Amino acid sequence: MNANAMSLLLVGIVLLALGLLFVGQGSGLIRWPASSFMIDETRWIYYGGAIALAGLAFIILSRR
Repeated sequence: MNANAMSLLLVGIVLLALGLLFVGQGSGLIRWPASSFMIDETRWIYYGGAIALAGLAFIILSRR
């Protein structure tokens, strides 16, 4: 795996993890940190889903 593919994979993993965190907080499933402004805010479910999909796309691109 070359450096470019490794970079895409790393960025993809980070984006996927952050997107899933946003979805979890937006849906109220993850209440950490307790003072987060994203908890129970539906719009963060959509933002997080889009970020997670972008991360998944980077992961797929890194495997080609």
